[in-house]
Amino acid sequence: MFVVTLIAAQESAALDTALVEALRNAWGGGAARWLSPGEAAEFAVPKMPENRWQVWQDMQDQGIDLVVQPAQGRRKRMLLADMDSTMIRQECIDELAAEAGVGPRVAEITARAMNGELDFEGALRERVGLLAGLPESVIAKVLDSRITLMPGGRELVATMRGAGAYTALVSGGFTAFTAQVAALLGFDEHRANTLAIADGALTGAVVEPILGRAAKVAALEEISARLGIGHDEVMAVGDGANDLGMLKLAGAGVALHAKPSVAAECDIRINHGDLSALLFIQGYARSEFVTG
Repeated sequence: MFVVTLIAAQESAALDTALVEALRNAWGGGAARWLSPGEAAEFAVPKMPENRWQVWQDMQDQGIDLVVQPAQGRRKRMLLADMDSTMIRQECIDELAAEAGVGPRVAEITARAMNGELDFEGALRERVGLLAGLPESVIAKVLDSRITLMPGGRELVATMRGAGAYTALVSGGFTAFTAQVAALLGFDEHRANTLAIADGALTGAVVEPILGRAAKVAALEEISARLGIGHDEVMAVGDGANDLGMLKLAGAGVALHAKPSVAAECDIRINHGDLSALLFIQGYARSEFVTG
């Protein structure tokens, strides 16, 4: 048995009953269950629809995300989340670079690295090198004035934790940012890279070893083993090429507003919804969300 979930952006209320019923009838599905009026609905189907991706594209054109997944085990016991452009709207290194006057150059490298065009570790060293001499105090300034949370993040973490799941923030960014973001959102733990600082300023180096794609996979393996759960019980979410390893290893790997080359390799792609979508695809109704 499989479950089909349809999700629209909350503010658009683009999901209507006629569309849900038309697809349910076409695919021979069971009764539709509304998770949030105008925003999310689901129904069961006996098998994976052969035209899933064709219909997925049709739904995308209407501003609706479509997810089809096995019904069994879809409510996960662990959340492993990327931070930049996932749990927050920004790329922290790009915001630091803007303060250092090298914003466009660093943003270009970031975009290419996240799209898988550049080696992540090398690209990170190059970008951090451009920040040499930036006062350490700028980190707090960026956190206060430039960083905003992705909608649905607080509810995602609080609801999953409330149901007994473990939550970890694993970023290729920096601990100076993950510490605050993890605290704000209520994550159980966080892992990231450390910026080298001396005499109150960034040295332009990253403390080795660099946490990249392999380290995110290792985090999934280590934490799930510690918890005594299988990889199939993990939901991972990210947007960049360095997230692909954990997205493919997790039972549910969610490409959230991801780079096209990343989304193309994932079965669960959320382009219109926010982080609330990760609860909807687990079968939580908005009325069940824990607001924290």
